Amino acid sequence: MAFTVSAEASGRHRPTAQIIRDLMRLYIAYRETPNALTAETILKGKQGEDVFHASSPSDLFKQLGI
Repeated sequence: MAFTVSAEASGRHRPTAQIIRDLMRLYIAYRETPNALTAETILKGKQGEDVFHASSPSDLFKQLGI
């Protein structure tokens, strides 16, 4: 059985446009929420952990072992 926005909207007694807006809001919220590793990295950076100071890109790459 295929999912259609029109059928979903009808079943919920809501306009199709509102269902689409709701789906877009959910998608945007999902994309803005960092995954666990990114959230941990952001937190560490705010706490000053794992922060590198470099004089140039090549200096940074050298510190990172790249």
